[in-house]
Amino acid sequence: MLGFTEVYDYVPGKVDWLAHGLPVEGERPEAPIAGRAMRDDVVLCRPGDLVGHVLELIERSPYPFALVLSDDRTLLGRAPASALDPASDRPVWDVAEPGPKTFRPHTAAEKVAGVLIDKELRWAIVTTPEGRFLGVASREDLERLG
Repeated sequence: MLGFTEVYDYVPGKVDWLAHGLPVEGERPEAPIAGRAMRDDVVLCRPGDLVGHVLELIERSPYPFALVLSDDRTLLGRAPASALDPASDRPVWDVAEPGPKTFRPHTAAEKVAGVLIDKELRWAIVTTPEGRFLGVASREDLERLG
């Protein structure tokens, strides 16, 4: 087909492609979007991980929380350090905040920063449309991009 050896028909469409943080080309491939500010160095844990252990990991992290993921990396909840007792032997899921607010990687950085400012939050959690974790973006990095 016109000299192309590999041609694909991505049925879900362009927005779905962008929402998964997949590579793009075109007039504005470097647009200021949340995905460009994402980092993946946040503490990740499973629902059954023990609170004390998760808190130890958070204390060595630049973030004041851990994210609770399923085996397929679906975001289940957020575990803030302030809610974790270092002496606890309970599973982190017992104290995690289920269903935190998330953003898609193709959302404009300025828009995400605005939401964070309005809600007095410092971090945006970025996921795919299916809820699989991609990364976190700081409000400062988003403001700088936007």
